Amino acid sequence: MLILAKAMMAIMLGFICAIICGLIFIPLLKKMGIGQQVYEELNKRHLKKQGTPTMGGIIFIIPVLASLAYLYISGSISFSYNLTVLIFVFLAYGFLGFIDDFLKVKYKNNDGLSVVTKFMCQMAIALVFFYLFMKGGGSSVLRLSFLHLELNLGWGFGIFIFLLLVGTTNAVNISDGLDGLCGGLSMISFLAYGIIAWNCSWLPGYQEIAIFSFILVGALIGFLMFNSHPAKVFMGDLGSLSLGGALATIAILTRHEFSLALIGGVFLIEVISSLIQIVAIRRFKKKVFLKAPLHHHFEELKWEETDIVKLFYTAGLFLAMIAITYGVWL
Repeated sequence: MLILAKAMMAIMLGFICAIICGLIFIPLLKKMGIGQQVYEELNKRHLKKQGTPTMGGIIFIIPVLASLAYLYISGSISFSYNLTVLIFVFLAYGFLGFIDDFLKVKYKNNDGLSVVTKFMCQMAIALVFFYLFMKGGGSSVLRLSFLHLELNLGWGFGIFIFLLLVGTTNAVNISDGLDGLCGGLSMISFLAYGIIAWNCSWLPGYQEIAIFSFILVGALIGFLMFNSHPAKVFMGDLGSLSLGGALATIAILTRHEFSLALIGGVFLIEVISSLIQIVAIRRFKKKVFLKAPLHHHFEELKWEETDIVKLFYTAGLFLAMIAITYGVWL
């Protein structure tokens, strides 16, 4: 019961702080003219979102940091090595996203950082994480529990970590295309990993990682109060990259890397749909989807935005429940 009480407190703390941040920062973002640029070639229905404040990721990033600081000062948690590494990745990818958003707002386009620059920065963060992970006693052994296999990848594990971090951050970023979609799916994912982390008693600082996840769940629920259709603010790359980085980091620290394929299953499907579309167009000069990623395909089929989001939420929750059942119970 104590675990449940701590989880509820963390969620409540994150939620309240996010509501306060939303009420403070959304008017401030509007006043500063930090708005989203929307182009007709993407989707005509999105033109009405022109000028909606972006960089809203600050609404859930600050509550996480403030809540952790409060819990630490009150003696409720301690800052373990693994929690420090998690916070580093969370903020590092968030800062990268902030720079990308800042350039888009400054030059009033959707270009931001070049693909090469963003990729190099993502790789640098992944390399620092790999160094910190191994220095903290991390193992390069990859466990495939469902096949009862253990693979010692050595330095190849660094490549695996890089692919997981970069892949997850970009997958979450791609999914940020409809009101409430990315925030809701991320909330479900962190809720699942919070439950998994609390059952990893072998991991130093496992309770703090779980509390981080639950605070972020609450903060994302608060964020969705402003981001649900019709959105009053968008999270921007500041939010999506920080979420993707934190999600992959928790998966690696808890050694539930392959659970990410289920917990982040909708994110994975979104990326795969984009890759299929790119290959089909470049190789065969044909489209598989009306528009990629997948949520835009449903838009082209004239689905209501809210119906698409509800469908994706349902799929994400179902996959997360399967992952929790396997990762915690079985």
